[in-house]
Parts: sequence; C-alpha cells; structure tokens
Amino acid sequence: MADSTARGGPGAAEHAGDGASGAVPAARDRVIAKRTRNTRTRSGSVLSADLIVDAAMSLVGAHGAAALSVRRLGAALGCDPTAVYRYFASMDDLMLAVAERLIAQALAGYRPTAHWKENLRSLARGTYQAYLAHPRVAVVVASRVTGGAHETRIIDEVLGQLRAAGFEGEQAVRLYRSLGDCILAFGAVDADYLARPAREREADARRWRDAYGAVDAAKYPNLAALGPLVVEHAGMDTFESVLALLLDTFERLAPG
Repeated sequence: MADSTARGGPGAAEHAGDGASGAVPAARDRVIAKRTRNTRTRSGSVLSADLIVDAAMSLVGAHGAAALSVRRLGAALGCDPTAVYRYFASMDDLMLAVAERLIAQALAGYRPTAHWKENLRSLARGTYQAYLAHPRVAVVVASRVTGGAHETRIIDEVLGQLRAAGFEGEQAVRLYRSLGDCILAFGAVDADYLARPAREREADARRWRDAYGAVDAAKYPNLAALGPLVVEHAGMDTFESVLALLLDTFERLAPG
C-alpha cells in the first residue's frame, strides 16, 4: 500500500543514473511523499490507501467489478482520479489490497485457544463469513494471491495449528491447502449466489422444484426416491458439515 515512489512509479528513479550525490533524488522523494500524505478529498479528508480501498469495496459491492474504474473512484472519493496512482501502481494492485482487507476482516475476531482443531474451525468460519459479508467483492478476489501481511499471517497461523496437531513437512502443507481451498471454494460459490439478482435466485429455486421434484423413476431411480428431499433442502448450508468432516479427518490423521 505504499505510494508510487516505493513501487518505482513516476519520479521514483528519474535521477537514478546521475553522477552527482543522492541528495537531489532524496529531496524529490520527500516532496512526493509529502504531497501524497497531504492529498485531500473534497470533503476535507486526507486521502489514504485505506480510503481508496473503502471506496473500491463500496463500488464493487454495490455495482459489481465492472463498476470499478479510476474515474469512478475519483468521483466517489471527491478527488482527482489520478491521485489513486499515488497509492496503487495499478487497478490490479488495488484489488489485491481489497483482497487483503477481506483477510484482515477474517482475522479480526480470531482468538486462538489451546485446541488446534477449534482454532482451525475459527479461522475457517471467519474467512467464510468475511467473504459472504462482501459477496461481489469475494467473487473477484477469491482466487488471488496477495503476498500481503494479512495473507502471510493467516497462512502462518493455519500451518502453526497443523504443526501443533503433529503434522510436518509435505503432509502439513497438503492439509493446509486442502482446508484453504475448501474454504475459498465454498466462499466463492456461495458469494456468487448471493451476488446474483433476486430474480435469478428465485428462478434457480423454481428450477430445483420443476426439474427434480418428480422425475422418471425408471431412468433416475435414486433421484426419484430422494428428489422431494433434494428439493426441500436445496437451500441447505453445507459449509459447516463439510468443515466438520474435514477437521474430523485431520484429527484422525494426527500423529499420536
């Protein structure tokens, strides 16, 4: 979330090849950093990376990823659109910061205990809930790798809990990936459903009833036998049950 000088943006290395001392580039960097810190929106707020992330999440949350642009961010923030590039090298860079914000929210309520299994359950729930709280944002960033501080912390924490259970080496990494991919898959799919217009969700519910409520038993004997239950539980939340199965499996595999 550094400004453009830290990322090699405009002016950062303009005089890097000068034969003179580094005094001129250093002074220029200080001026650019001061301008970045003092940039204000029309409301009088000092522009910051956090404010830009807030605006990006609001725009995507309200209108979808297609609504996100530098121009719309500038309008939402009340500032020159190009000011965004003083904090983020590109729009993709901004979306990685948005992904980091979701991970930070996932970690916000995490309080580790002495029990590794419950700690993993807490991390999984926190991540899933953070995604569903911002479904349109989650759909865009679920597959991204941020490399940021919050992502680093949550990976380290999951690995630490697995090591506390006795797992090491490739087995620990495989279980970490299994848990992480399960959480992200559920989060992305359920977020995608929530992000869709109500008319599409209602149409899907009707299709469950129409397509699977009564099928030809000669062709589909199992669906015919269980079809009414399939329809009845079409909206079933399976995240918790799958998470329980996964963590129970980890417990059975745990050394000693």
